[in-house]
Amino acid sequence: MTTPLLAEFDTPDALVTALRRARADGHRAVDAFTPFPLEELADAFVPAPRWIRPAMALAGFGAAATMYALQWWSAVHDYPLNSGGRPLHSWQVFVLVPFEVGVLAAAIAGFTAFLVTCGLPRLHHPLFVMPQFERASQDRFLLLVAPKGDPEPLRRLLEEAGAGLVAETHP
Repeated sequence: MTTPLLAEFDTPDALVTALRRARADGHRAVDAFTPFPLEELADAFVPAPRWIRPAMALAGFGAAATMYALQWWSAVHDYPLNSGGRPLHSWQVFVLVPFEVGVLAAAIAGFTAFLVTCGLPRLHHPLFVMPQFERASQDRFLLLVAPKGDPEPLRRLLEEAGAGLVAETHP
């Protein structure tokens, strides 16, 4: 696995040009760091697939079904009680607890999936060590690009596009 390259640009136009050239060459743009929002970058990055809602649905419905099955098994097969001639499988009584457990399981799964999706808890990112990263919020424009193979062609492409400094990031 090759490490991404961090390129520093003096102008936003140079950053956008380098981004377009790198994507046209088959490289994957990971992120851009600018002191102010750039409209040209709004659609440049493909968002990661969102799997928080499916995880919540699976955990919620799975926990609710499991709890319903547990109540049904215990009331009908494991320890049946004939209370006033009522049926052993009375679904109206069994619905409340599976609903509550399903909501709890969905909330826990959603919170866990949120943390995993955001990469948390991560207190330190490798980019914070880079000396040029500090100026990304002041007057520099940084582009983080993952090369498709050998990083040298990408390094040359970024330097030709106007990068003042191109450095490898290390995890």
